Amino acid sequence: MKTLALSKNGVPIRLPDGRWAHIEHEHDDLSGLKDEVLRTVTEPDRILAGGEGELLAVREVKSGKWLVVVYRELSASDRFVITAHLTRRIRQLERRKVIWP
Repeated sequence: MKTLALSKNGVPIRLPDGRWAHIEHEHDDLSGLKDEVLRTVTEPDRILAGGEGELLAVREVKSGKWLVVVYRELSASDRFVITAHLTRRIRQLERRKVIWP
């Protein structure tokens, strides 16, 4: 299974196995959706600013349901997925600064 995704900025973002195991444990509704998480980094509907330098890639995966992938691309050694989750609360996300498009 792949473990890298290319962000809209052309930066390779890692999703290490240990991080993926943690995400699946904390968000069991994402179990088996690793490729969807990586696809969201590569093909987001939008990218939003996080509160501490992280980015949030957001993609609608089902009508009214969005996949949010939180990641960093700050430096060569700090480019990785932090977490991911599904949400129906798009209004909370829309309050954040839009980075892309």
